Formats: sequence, C-alpha cells, structure tokens
Amino acid sequence: MAQTAGVKPITIAGRVAIERERCIGMTDAERSWRKQWLKDQVLAPNEPVYVEEYWKERTNAIRRFYRKPLDILFTKLSPVLDWTKKGGWRVLKTKPTVLPGQPGFPFKSERCVGADYADRGFKKSPI
Repeated sequence: MAQTAGVKPITIAGRVAIERERCIGMTDAERSWRKQWLKDQVLAPNEPVYVEEYWKERTNAIRRFYRKPLDILFTKLSPVLDWTKKGGWRVLKTKPTVLPGQPGFPFKSERCVGADYADRGFKKSPI
C-alpha cells in the first residue's frame, strides 16, 4: 500500500514553510494559522504512544520473536541514553584553513595553556 493511500501528497506547512515567503508579509488569517500550526508541532509529554496491540497487528510473529532480545535491552537502556541529558555525542570543529597572504595569518589558537587541550567544557561546567 502506498504511503499516502493513493492520494497525492501535499505539504501542510503551505507557503510559510519557506523563510523568504514569510518575510514578504502575512495576513492576519495566515498569522493566526501559522501560530496554530507551530503550537500543533509541540508533542504532548506522553507522545509517542506505544500500543502493544497495534504493534502485534502490524508485525508478524517471526519478526517479533527475533527483535525481542534487543527490544528488551533498548527498554532498559532508553532512560540512560536519553538525548536530553548532558553529554552524548561530541562535535569537533576543524581549525580554519588560513594560508599566507590571507587575513588572520598566522592562525593563533585560543588555547594557550596545556590544560585547555582536551578540556571538553570542563572549565565551564556548572558542577
């Protein structure tokens, strides 16, 4: 079955999804619609709702069987691996490429003390 059940997909955001279109100006009706649309994007605290019967109807027994061990592990780890907690993935920025003759040459790092390297925000930590 097609994702849209045979109906041509349309965007629900309308023309205000593009920032340039929003800068042109909106009518009061569009402004109230946009306000309601942004309000509707916020999820309730209990979402997404997991319905066991729905899951059983959508998946076959073999798939449920071989997924069960990792599903149990995931339910145990999900409170620990929550994305809202401090820590997790670390994003590293590369140093800018500064060649001779360009402004800012030679590039001087803001790290000047040995303790600044591999700091990972320890000095700025509120703890």
